[in-house]
Parts: sequence; structure tokens; C-alpha cells
Amino acid sequence: MNMPSEGFPPASDDDHALPFQLDALGVRGRLVRLGPTLDAVIERHGYPLAVAQPLAEAMVLCAALATSLKYDGIFTLQISGDGPIRLLVTDLTTDGALRGYAQFDSWKLAVALGAGNSEAPDGYVPKLFGRGRLAFTVDQGQHTERYQGVVPLEGPTLADCAHTYFRQSEQLPTGIKIAARRIVQDGAPHWRAAALMVQQMPEFDAGRLDVDAEQREDDWRKAVILMASATEAEMLDAGLPATQLLYRLFHQERPRVFGRRPFAARCRCSRGRIDRVLRSIKREELGDLRDQNGRVAVKCEFCSTEYIYDDTDLDRIYASAA
Repeated sequence: MNMPSEGFPPASDDDHALPFQLDALGVRGRLVRLGPTLDAVIERHGYPLAVAQPLAEAMVLCAALATSLKYDGIFTLQISGDGPIRLLVTDLTTDGALRGYAQFDSWKLAVALGAGNSEAPDGYVPKLFGRGRLAFTVDQGQHTERYQGVVPLEGPTLADCAHTYFRQSEQLPTGIKIAARRIVQDGAPHWRAAALMVQQMPEFDAGRLDVDAEQREDDWRKAVILMASATEAEMLDAGLPATQLLYRLFHQERPRVFGRRPFAARCRCSRGRIDRVLRSIKREELGDLRDQNGRVAVKCEFCSTEYIYDDTDLDRIYASAA
């Protein structure tokens, strides 16, 4: 097997995005696979399976979408709804720091799943999220304009909801396929997730100005059909290298692959950041944050790190704000 490439080093398929291009079809894409990064995020929280799987899918979707953009900052995917899972947030920085968390109602979740069920059902979005919205945000810092795209949660799966966003936005035609599963290996549970995304390129970028609209549409349909032919087993198979999977799917189109983009589970919280948050709140309004010992306790939703402040710490914070 010989795939044209642009000089990426051999690397593990875990926690990477592999960009590729199908020049013959005027299509670009990426294959994203997550493994240990998901374990580090999901197992830390001990989420039920019906919450962990949507979070795994959201994290791999976030990685696929973020690496398709040119930005310097933070890409955030957020789902909010009135169902058992009321909030799900995941974000990725340009240097590959990925994190995520979920908020849910245990009682509503049990009722929605029914007796004896613990996994997210097929087409889980309406059942677990209810009515809500999907939002994508790109934040490049305080001196740049923040971009946000918001669409209603429409569709049975997270991939369907993403398709709704692309249909309603001015983005190029995009196809996405997502798979995520908790796998027991050598007696230990591990998470794996994968996203395969293809996107039609502008005629100029693709160097296909002489291709008519009908041919472009046929080429796009072919790319989507080939992408959709990937099975969940193939996408999640740790023994099947990403380059081999792309060749298996698109070998007639001679896929051209580019440098891998690595990811790692890493939170951005710090005591300095929490200091600034507390400083923005009046000291007399901190009562709800105090524990039984009278100390202010702030817990990071993403990594579960708890920051404790006694009155001496608070004196320091508010003195510096004076």
C-alpha cells in the first residue's frame, strides 16, 4: 500500500487528528481518534454510561470541527437542553488541550432509560437532551471578535445535529460520522471514539475551476457515500491504523494525508483563574460557596479539582482588588 503524504512522522493513532484530501473529488477531511484522553476525562467523573457516551461523542466531534478551522484560541462545543442531560460542554485549544464535562439529573435519567437500562439508547438526543440547542464558539482572545453559531437540537444523533448546523450556516457541504464505545480490554474498561468528516472544498482551493456544477455534486455524493461505508468496528479498531482505514475507504481516490494533530486531556483551571473569578464577586455574596467549616470551596467542573479559600486567602484576594 502506498499513500501520498506530506511528511508526518509515525505515531500512535490514539488522540490524534489525521487530515486528508481527496484531490480527485475536490474534498478535504479528517479522521479523529480518541482513547486515553477520553479515559482521563470521563473516568475521573464516574459518569453513568448514558452520560459518558454522549460526552465521548461530543469530544471527538469537537476535535474534528476544531481542527478543520484556522484559529488561535479555544473552540467550544456546548449542548444545553431540558432533558435528563441539561448541559454538556467540551473545548479544545489550538495547542491540543481537550477537556469536557456534563451536568445531568440522575432521577430524570433513570426514568428516561427505563428499568434495567444504563446505556444511551440509539437516537438518544431527543430522549436524553430534550429540547435544546447546539452551540459552537471560537474565542481567540479579548482583542478579537468572538464567533458563535447556534442551532436547535434537531436529529436523533449528535452527528445529525451537527449536519443541521452546517445546512443552516454558510459553511461548505459537510458530512460527519461518529462512533464511541466503552471497551473492556485486559479486564480494564477503556473509552474509544472516532469521527470521520469530509467537506467539499471551494472550487479555487481545490483547483477545479473547470469542473461543472453537476460533476461537483456527483463527486461530493461519492465522497459522502464512501465515508458512510466505514463501520463502527473499523473506526474504533485500535489495530487498524488510520492511514489504512482511509486507504480502505478511499483508495481509488488516492487520499493525500497531512501531519497529525495530537490531543491530550488537560484542564486550564488554576488558582490564579479562580482568584480572578472570586474577585469579580462581592465578598458578602460568597455565602453559598462556603462549606461547613466556613471556607469558600470552588470546584472545577472540568477536572474536579477543588480550590479552598479561608478568610486569610480571601483577605489577600480582595486586598489586591482594592
